[in-house]
Amino acid sequence: MLVLAVDTTTPSGSVALLEDGTLLGEADVESAATHSARLFRSIDFLLAALGRDVRDIEAFAVAAGPGSFTGIRIGIAAVKSLAFASGRPIAPVSTLEALAAKLVAKGARLVCPLLDARKGEIYAGLFEARAGGLVEAVPQGAYDPGEFFARLPKRRVIAFAGSGLDACRGRLPGPVRARARFPNRSPFIAAEVGRIGTGLIGAGLGVEAASLAPLYFRRSQAEETCRT
Repeated sequence: MLVLAVDTTTPSGSVALLEDGTLLGEADVESAATHSARLFRSIDFLLAALGRDVRDIEAFAVAAGPGSFTGIRIGIAAVKSLAFASGRPIAPVSTLEALAAKLVAKGARLVCPLLDARKGEIYAGLFEARAGGLVEAVPQGAYDPGEFFARLPKRRVIAFAGSGLDACRGRLPGPVRARARFPNRSPFIAAEVGRIGTGLIGAGLGVEAASLAPLYFRRSQAEETCRT
């Protein structure tokens, strides 16, 4: 199964093409340009470089959030348009789970992806690598950093990564910090989105384009403004 994976949830946008879970190629772009200006160019570049056509794609995977509200909407709209045209299924994947998978690939067992949610919050979750895959030990969500860190185990090694580290590394409790690890991993996660998405599609958990929805964890600024 040929899967095109897309991540636009952070400024580190990426697209990847996988066949039966094996990565064929990934295009990574860290740029001030908006995802709307570069996403389809990245897809076209990747397909051309691999000698594939968009009509060859059998399924799509997309990072559905959390992350930048604008970025999430751009990625979902792009994948929806491609899936509507082809009738192919889509696998919505959590940005945090994809980042956790990248940490596990480095050999970590207990991993904590953190994304800067602004307004003094982080998007975070704690995952444990088990034989059947990743399992949530602390549920994904939008948290006050102190409240989230208080829920972490104090006697186990935890690997941390993500944009939220810069905002709250200094708030890690002493016992957690003593056993914390900060592996150097790139922020590009389209390959991981594709691998997770391939598994979801294979398990019959793909959705039609019309049913694809973002994973926010909290209301956007525009929605909060409308409520006031």
